Amino acid sequence: MKRTLIAFALVLVALWPGAAQAATQADGRVVLIGVPGLRWSDLSPTGTPNLWQLAGGSAVGSLSVRAVGRVTCPYDGWLTVSAGVRSAVGYGCGLPPLPEPDGNGATIPGYDYLHRVAGQKGAGTLGEAVHAAGECTLAIGPGAALALADRSGKVDVYAPSPAQIRADVLGRCRVIAVDVDDLIRPYVTDGRLPAAEEPLTPQERAAALRMADAKAGAVLSVLPADASVLLAGLSDHDGTPHLRAAMMRHGDVSGRFLGAASTHREDVTILPDITATMLSLTGVPVPPDVVGTPWRASESRTGGTEAAQAELSDADVAGQTIRSIGGIFFTAVAVLQVVFYLTAFLLLRRRRGLGGVRVAAVALASVPVSTYLVNLVPWHRAEAPVPVLAGGIAGCALLLTALALAGPWRRRPLGPLAVVTGVTATVLAGDLLTGTPLQLDSVMGYSAVVGARYYGLGNIPFALFATSVLLLAATIAHRLLRGGRTRAAAAAVTVLGGLAMILGGWPGVGSDFGGVIAFVPGIAVTALLIAGSRVSIVKLGAFCVAGGVTVMAIAYLDYLRPPASRTHLGRFVGQVFTGEALEVIGRKLEAMLGTLLNPNLMPIVIAAAAFLVYALLRPEQATAGVLPAAFTHSPALRAGLVGTLISGVVGMLVNDSGAAVLSMALALAVPLTLSAGIRALEVGGPRYEDAGQDPASNSLVSRSN
Repeated sequence: MKRTLIAFALVLVALWPGAAQAATQADGRVVLIGVPGLRWSDLSPTGTPNLWQLAGGSAVGSLSVRAVGRVTCPYDGWLTVSAGVRSAVGYGCGLPPLPEPDGNGATIPGYDYLHRVAGQKGAGTLGEAVHAAGECTLAIGPGAALALADRSGKVDVYAPSPAQIRADVLGRCRVIAVDVDDLIRPYVTDGRLPAAEEPLTPQERAAALRMADAKAGAVLSVLPADASVLLAGLSDHDGTPHLRAAMMRHGDVSGRFLGAASTHREDVTILPDITATMLSLTGVPVPPDVVGTPWRASESRTGGTEAAQAELSDADVAGQTIRSIGGIFFTAVAVLQVVFYLTAFLLLRRRRGLGGVRVAAVALASVPVSTYLVNLVPWHRAEAPVPVLAGGIAGCALLLTALALAGPWRRRPLGPLAVVTGVTATVLAGDLLTGTPLQLDSVMGYSAVVGARYYGLGNIPFALFATSVLLLAATIAHRLLRGGRTRAAAAAVTVLGGLAMILGGWPGVGSDFGGVIAFVPGIAVTALLIAGSRVSIVKLGAFCVAGGVTVMAIAYLDYLRPPASRTHLGRFVGQVFTGEALEVIGRKLEAMLGTLLNPNLMPIVIAAAAFLVYALLRPEQATAGVLPAAFTHSPALRAGLVGTLISGVVGMLVNDSGAAVLSMALALAVPLTLSAGIRALEVGGPRYEDAGQDPASNSLVSRSN
């Protein structure tokens, strides 16, 4: 039996997604040219001829430069390359320090500050790995020295600028970095960057680009023929984060996009990937604490340098639009939710406007999935992307509302609910199976510009996915219960919920750690309530533990894969073994607690929860018995709502997005439940007093169920 289990585990590891992916390997020379602040929109055949020519012979992509803070200064960018993990110097972030000459090399003054005070234990990882392999480092410029310094702050060969380096010197070492900081210097005051954007005039920007292009060209012209060239715009230069330019000239990769396994995107990479790429290209083993993966050229082609530039520039526009509209959007959602509950309370207690409240409820519930559906069209290519995006979301929501309320299912209390949750669940499941093109650059998804996540199931999408799946499963169970098939109803919830949970937590697909923990108790409670079983606090706690065990099992299998193929699930297991997991958990807990004061999220939670509780405790006073009518019509709906709330609360506690998870679960579930209750009353369903029930029987905290 033991041998069988071992063999089965080996098969799982072999078949695990990405297990067969190989890192880019070579045994030559690698040169990193860092041009902090460089965007794809900066390049042109006439303004930057050397960089344009390099792009034509390279694989090209977007570089997400997010390090620790919202904006990445050059010091943090170069330090992240040094460490192979996102890093920050803290106070005084700006330009890297000037190295002090030390023979042919140089030493960075006060380097131990990074280890002792700034807490950057990984600083010097790249340089140490190169030295451990018996190789030397050659740095040109302060940022390059910071990237290649070992843990003592030393580089073997150093020159202050490309003008002071000879071609024969470039042949001494196989690991070379060049700092071209001409786009940064105009923004610097006393060694620091401004806190807010201070744009240069077009003429000043063009002059800085010409200088940077000339320096990069000077290096490219004297490089050894066997050198692989990486170019990275590896930091921001003002108060506005952007996607930056990335290129790799290595072998026959021209005309292709540049991506990495770390982002699961064929055209997006991150700063720690540079560390892994430089080591892999020189045949040096990548240390296990480097979180990046080697750059790789995609299978798809760009269609030429101009077409690639246009597409990559559009990606930055999309990310900028999402970043700029996000706060306004969630403020609008919070206002609409609060206004809806206040209006519904006033109208329903007077038994007026039931139809209008139902339409508004379905329309509100249609908004979340519309933020993903709008990405089916290239709104970011419009001259005014913000109004086009807003109009597209509104248009999709209206179409879905019309679909939910116009078909033959509109006559059934659960009909519109089934349509909206079915569309939401299907869209998110399809998005996960196709590499999440709809969640990327969505106001309820994530953006590479922000750099918190690049693939998989985000925290807000998880809340919507879990809610829609549980409520959809409840409508299926409702039909089965009407036929007396209780076991089949509970099994339908378990199977549908289980498949969705696996999809959301599977490495490389959903890759959602906290989502699995939250999904399991929601599924279990919904299934047990439908089956008529008792749910106690002890059982609820056991379900949460089961969720944790499930996700750790998935994460451990991910950890068994090669380091370059692991997702953040597997890396977390590694952090458990190294003792770093508590620090990670502490950061996420701090972030979660911070969301409890979010002015856009908490009003939704408070308004929805207050409306729900009051409607259940005083049904006739608050909502004319709408919610009791919904639960009387469909006990399965009540079970689905309870499961949704449990998943939302647990998800809030185990995710760093915190209140965002619960608020979005409530924003979808409560309006749809209210719409079902209104229709149940309209078709002559029993009022609260007609059902002959005790108020406590409808409490979400059930003693007997």
